[in-house]
Amino acid sequence: MKKKHISYIVLHNVRSVQNVGAIFRVADAIGIDTIYLSGYSPTPRDRFGRIRSDLHKTALGTEKNVFWEHISNIGNLLRRLKKDNFVVVAVEQGKDATDYKKFNTPKKAAFVFGNEVRGLSQALLERCDHTIFIPMHGKKESLNVATTAGIILYRALDR
Repeated sequence: MKKKHISYIVLHNVRSVQNVGAIFRVADAIGIDTIYLSGYSPTPRDRFGRIRSDLHKTALGTEKNVFWEHISNIGNLLRRLKKDNFVVVAVEQGKDATDYKKFNTPKKAAFVFGNEVRGLSQALLERCDHTIFIPMHGKKESLNVATTAGIILYRALDR
């Protein structure tokens, strides 16, 4: 069966190695083509090129199945993605954000997830084509970034 979408994940300043590992598992399960890790997001290999056992423990080997790349300049990455006709979709709460259930995923999409506490900066949001969010009904304002990635990506790509 032919895939309907070419999809990338961009993790910008995600601080938790466990969250990154969990997102690798989601990416593998849903068929994400590439994960870009930018800022201080941990990568599957440490600065000496060794496999990170803490990430591997959460990713359960999926970091070997999903292509990944560390990006030093997220602005350059977003420009390149747009030049290659990707629609850049920020996942962030905000007054101009669209409920994720109402978002029609384009054939080529890059989903950007940010820091667990601060999210994505306004400057970065302005570089994205769309912003989507998951409505919250409880007392907490948000979900864990890995949980959010699972919900958003399955809804967007598994139709």
